[in-house]
Amino acid sequence: MLQYPDNPYLLLTPGPLSTTKTVKAAMLRDWCTWDADYNNLVKEIRSRIVNMATQASSEYTCTLMQGSGTFSVESVIGSSIPDDGKLLILINGAYGERMLQITGYLHIENSVLRFSETEPVNAELTEKTLAENPDITHVAVVHCETTTGMLNPVREIGEVVKKHQKIFIVDAMSSFGAFPFDISAWNIDFLVSSANKCIQGVPGFGFVVARRVLMEKLKGRARSLSLDLYDQWNTMEQGNGKWRFTSPTHVVRAFLQALNELDEEGGPVARYQRYQANQILLVNGLRELGLMPLLPDQFHSPFITTFLFPGDYNFSFQEFYDALKQKGFVIYPGKVTHYECFRIGTIGDVHLPDIERLILTIKSFMTK
Repeated sequence: MLQYPDNPYLLLTPGPLSTTKTVKAAMLRDWCTWDADYNNLVKEIRSRIVNMATQASSEYTCTLMQGSGTFSVESVIGSSIPDDGKLLILINGAYGERMLQITGYLHIENSVLRFSETEPVNAELTEKTLAENPDITHVAVVHCETTTGMLNPVREIGEVVKKHQKIFIVDAMSSFGAFPFDISAWNIDFLVSSANKCIQGVPGFGFVVARRVLMEKLKGRARSLSLDLYDQWNTMEQGNGKWRFTSPTHVVRAFLQALNELDEEGGPVARYQRYQANQILLVNGLRELGLMPLLPDQFHSPFITTFLFPGDYNFSFQEFYDALKQKGFVIYPGKVTHYECFRIGTIGDVHLPDIERLILTIKSFMTK
């Protein structure tokens, strides 16, 4: 008989991440994509995501989109910007650069405001750029840039974007569900996130929370069949939760379980507090071992932290990675352009005793 072993290691990454046994167990049943039982799950998920995102729930709507989070980002960029539109992208890491890459593939006119990977995007420079370029119609930014773990000042950027009456797109992939904010209060028009991040589901789909009045204007704009955000949304609206094409049914059911567990934990505020406690313990513990974070503390998110390679001996990331994996931890390599570094995530089904064990394991490696 097939056995279901415990996980051999914790995923200390920004997603996919370690999930609970109950989330995994929710995938053991099969579902029919046309059946009302399954479509009702989709309807519930869409409603709960909107209610989590804003108190102005009647003004927003949610669309689920197959694939990784990048699929959903591309669906928004490719479906929301008209042929005569122009997107301003605020970039301070790899995921902002990915948005720029998407505009190139889709032949969308763009303007770029690029910042150092070790500094947040800047609202004043954004305002100056918008004032000097009235042809810009949309602005996009990443909330938590997981290249470094940087939290960007999305609320301040949103105020500037609305002052200039532009459409505001936010990649909240690594923050939504564990960073309490109201997207209406932050002037966000399109927010994108993914099932396998802070809500602690498994990979398979992303989702877009958007102003309903804007969604209704998107018909015919999409530059892709599969990533036509309007058609996906309209099918879910008219079909009571139906997807256009085959949906990841098991992943959807696991996500509903993950939403339930988020509520049981106390919602985004409580989850933020747990992740933050994990991250603070991690940073303090590794500092004592001589491993310094790349960013100043005031720029840190509670989701992932970048650490510089130690400079006092011949450090091998691969040896470090292998040693941690052998002891039950998987971390991420660095992604910063000009620094040798690695990254450790503090999200998912990860708790303070796990971080304490990790610190002891790293101490053992560094003092061997």
